[in-house]
Amino acid sequence: MLIRNGSKLYYRGVWNGATVSGGTYSSNDDSIVYQVNVGQGGEVSLTLNVSEGSPLTRIVLEHTGKLTSLSWINQSWVVIGSRPDAACGIYSSCGPFGYCDFTKAVPVCQCLDGFQPNGLDVSSGCRRTETLTCSKQSHFVALPGMKVPDKSLHIPNRSFDDCTAECNSDCSCTAYAYRSLSSVIARVSLPRCLVWKGELIDTGKYNGNTSFTAGTYPNLGENLYLRLADTNGRKKKTLLKIILPIISFLLILTFINLMKMFKYRGNRQNKGILKRQILGHFSSSSEITDKIIEFPFISFEDVVAATNNFSDSNQIGMGGFGKVYKGMLDGGKEVAIKRLSEGSRQGIEEFKNEIVLFSKLQHRNLVRLLGCCIHGDERLLIYEYLRNKSLDAFIFDATRQHVLDWPTRFKIIKGVARGLLYLHQDSRLTIIHRDLKASNILLDTEMNPKISDFGMATIFGENQQQGNTARVAGT
Repeated sequence: MLIRNGSKLYYRGVWNGATVSGGTYSSNDDSIVYQVNVGQGGEVSLTLNVSEGSPLTRIVLEHTGKLTSLSWINQSWVVIGSRPDAACGIYSSCGPFGYCDFTKAVPVCQCLDGFQPNGLDVSSGCRRTETLTCSKQSHFVALPGMKVPDKSLHIPNRSFDDCTAECNSDCSCTAYAYRSLSSVIARVSLPRCLVWKGELIDTGKYNGNTSFTAGTYPNLGENLYLRLADTNGRKKKTLLKIILPIISFLLILTFINLMKMFKYRGNRQNKGILKRQILGHFSSSSEITDKIIEFPFISFEDVVAATNNFSDSNQIGMGGFGKVYKGMLDGGKEVAIKRLSEGSRQGIEEFKNEIVLFSKLQHRNLVRLLGCCIHGDERLLIYEYLRNKSLDAFIFDATRQHVLDWPTRFKIIKGVARGLLYLHQDSRLTIIHRDLKASNILLDTEMNPKISDFGMATIFGENQQQGNTARVAGT
């Protein structure tokens, strides 16, 4: 099934022909019966009909590019299913050698086995971890439950062993798939060998039964055999070839350790100076200084390196505080970095407030502040990075609203409520957030909510019941 936006391919659905003799797409309220016809030369066609006694059913291609199946139930049209059902399900959205992982609660792009991301974002595609050339030995790894890639070459009249040999003998062949389709009605066998040369695009991974238009479609995926460079079986080296690299390695390791030792001493001195400079901003309150004395401070150079010098390609958001960037600290830890802008509605007081609060608060439904940085006029806060970003990105996006079914919504509601109960009642301080909204509720990969942005929050005394504010807070 293909959906096109003008001449451009927008979505590609794959049928693996697992039940060539026919069957049904079933749901709770109706079922669509399909009959498979095998014609001359092994050509296969499907005929779809609504089963006896089923309600009216229609399949609509919307202007947004979504193909939706609906049934007339209780005097209204009820959506039974739709395609594409995830952002990464759009054609080739995960790039070359990337695939959309539908086994996750929220489908995301991943790299195929033996591949790594081209950059920070997997959607830009993946590259091999081990270069594949004709001069190198290779092997095939079986990837189960896969949506086969686009642009395959069909080789007729081949057995599975013939199909394997066909791809193995051609060093430009990157993958192959095989299925022998049997039709009970026509009493014929349709062996199908597909091979791919070059990049693999528009691939997905399924897990068991998969929802499809008017119901559940079993075993949508199939085995994809991917070619990888063989890192084993290398020829034995001579004793000299083994000893020389070991000696070189030990010399380099010794040199690196010496450099690290000197660098560590220098960094420790620099961090001590940096910490004293930063604590000077909080010197008005000895209580505050005592609380944040062990709070992690991150150097401006590390922040610049993590964000690629605050590159626009690393920017992931904009708030009252300023711009938010995605970064990668030493050790491969992904972080979100808030940078206070000159025209920000929030200033140094909100910056201090957020650091003070996070140095005292710990809860699973509050975003973790990992560190801060002050460098000249720069004010930066470093948080844990949450892949699903903020709640408003789901609520107000028609293409992602389907993820927020009622159990997910209720889970988010309870998590936010637990976080607020902690702030209002269970923490050592009584905290009033004053700027709680969908964009300040962040979501992790399991759709667990975390409250963020405490720059506007107010701290109440233990027995305080009300308070006054000097100005309007929040957005």
